Amino acid sequence: MCEILQHTFKALHQQLGHNTLCDTRPFWQRRISTASAFCRALVANGYMTTEQMEQATLLYRLGLSRKGGVIFWQYDENDIMHDGKIMYYRPDCHRDHNRNPTWVSHLLRKGGYLPEDWKTEHCLFGLHLLQDSKKNVAVVESEKTAVIMSAVKPDYTWLATGGKTELNVAKLKPLQGRRVILFPDTDETGKTYQDWYEIAQAASDVFGHPVTVSSILEQQASPSQKGEKIDIADLIFPFSENY
Repeated sequence: MCEILQHTFKALHQQLGHNTLCDTRPFWQRRISTASAFCRALVANGYMTTEQMEQATLLYRLGLSRKGGVIFWQYDENDIMHDGKIMYYRPDCHRDHNRNPTWVSHLLRKGGYLPEDWKTEHCLFGLHLLQDSKKNVAVVESEKTAVIMSAVKPDYTWLATGGKTELNVAKLKPLQGRRVILFPDTDETGKTYQDWYEIAQAASDVFGHPVTVSSILEQQASPSQKGEKIDIADLIFPFSENY
């Protein structure tokens, strides 16, 4: 395998996706599943109908780890796999903070399938959706929020950074030429909004067209909600707060 694995995760994608006698489907198709606690909780807690959850699972290629976690695969705009983040959720659809997120690349290095010094560049979650969509693009922080919002407002293509500090101009580069709106989480001081606004301004200068930052949370969230650092999905589904 190491002879095939070279300098990009594309090689791993090709190896995992096609080097098998029993199943020649791409890797993500063989790992896609609605059986994770995350997918079940989306429906049980009223975020989505079963049909919407199944559609979102296919749309975002949600996977299932051996221990029941959801795998948020990162495929770029050219459909090249960069990595996968394994996360665990409680039945109330909130993060299980007793179980840390894990990267698939880390597990592959640990298992000897990748060299110990293997590095991969992460990209926006959901970026592969740009291939077949001309919709305007909305960017949020968490993968969970992107999945939920894809059902709430399907006229946008919803992407996620995977963390409030994971946004930068380089990761926005594939969105050049599209209408983009960022939805940062809120906080007590407005720092996240300000940070994302500055990145949007820098991206606008590079792209030659505006990248917009939504101020809806800064305007509508209450002080207590800002203290909880809610996101756009929390504003729409207030029962999801206090996690």
